[in-house]
Amino acid sequence: MARFDEVKDLIMSLEGDFDKFYNKANQAAGTRVRKGMQELKTLAQEIRSEVQNKKNEEGE
Repeated sequence: MARFDEVKDLIMSLEGDFDKFYNKANQAAGTRVRKGMQELKTLAQEIRSEVQNKKNEEGE
């Protein structure tokens, strides 16, 4: 569950920047949101690969 916690922590860390970008039109916050979403994409891909590898190992 540690990986799930990483995803939750990353998303929660972006909450303030989402608010600043969407509600206050802060462009710098938008840049931070984009960066954070890229990190989320990378993390999600890593987790996806781990799950697939574990699934394949158990199937052997």
